Amino acid sequence: MKANHTLRGLIAAPFTPFDAQGEVNCPSIDKYAEFLISQGISGVFICGTTGESASLTTDERKRIAERWVAAAAGRLKVIVHVGGNCIPQSRELAAHAQRIGAYATAAMSPFFFKPASARELVDFFVPVAAAAPALPFFYYHMPSMTGVSIDVEEFLRLGGETIPNLAGVKYTHNNLMEMQALLNLEGGRFEVLHGFDEILLAGLALGAKAGVGSTYNYIAPVYLRIMECVEKGDLEEARRLQMISVEVVKIIIRHGGGVRGGKAIMNLLGIECGTCRRPLAPWGENELETLRKELENIDFFSLQK
Repeated sequence: MKANHTLRGLIAAPFTPFDAQGEVNCPSIDKYAEFLISQGISGVFICGTTGESASLTTDERKRIAERWVAAAAGRLKVIVHVGGNCIPQSRELAAHAQRIGAYATAAMSPFFFKPASARELVDFFVPVAAAAPALPFFYYHMPSMTGVSIDVEEFLRLGGETIPNLAGVKYTHNNLMEMQALLNLEGGRFEVLHGFDEILLAGLALGAKAGVGSTYNYIAPVYLRIMECVEKGDLEEARRLQMISVEVVKIIIRHGGGVRGGKAIMNLLGIECGTCRRPLAPWGENELETLRKELENIDFFSLQK
């Protein structure tokens, strides 16, 4: 399967909503989906890093996927992250994603027993991708979390020979030289989904057409304007807008990072996401108020319009 390069625009990486008891809150996904659609989002990458996949059971991941596909109702492309450390579990999740009508599957590298080479990673993914043969499969490259820094160009070359439905890579890394090579590999055969929100402008300059990120959940209009500015050649305005994103990212880093801080932001916007699962610490009221004030100081709450 050659990449059709059908993914365009912004693909949000949603947070997994939990209720007050720490259980998955599937009904909240319905409102969540409507909010993302209203913000101009074209797809969702569910149960990934932002979705706390490693803290979810297999059954929970299935129920979340089912709810997102139903809530999207064809208006969002739903990419289901099925990765983990266990091939049978990933195969089960991939087959389920195909059965419920997801758009694609994706998987990060196993992160406990780690592959030592691109060949070993390809061999790990062959049966996973084969469990959902009708769906495009993306390798989710995020060495900062998995600790796996294989040669992605070599992975795509090898994977292109043995994984018929390999569509490309979700590239959450800041090695822009490697990213440029991937975009041009074999005449642009593979899709490269830009995964570093705060340098989206750099990815677009290199030729990326779609981005996957957590901050797209709550400031999508800023990034859509960056894309428009790049199309028009207005780099000065694109740089100004990218700095807005950088300021937001600085704030969430001060408040526990993209998952913990970003989830708190969604709660402030009226999308019930609850807190994170341990070991990520829950929020206190004083923290939330401090976060709100910091966001108000950069006029954050006007950015969703």
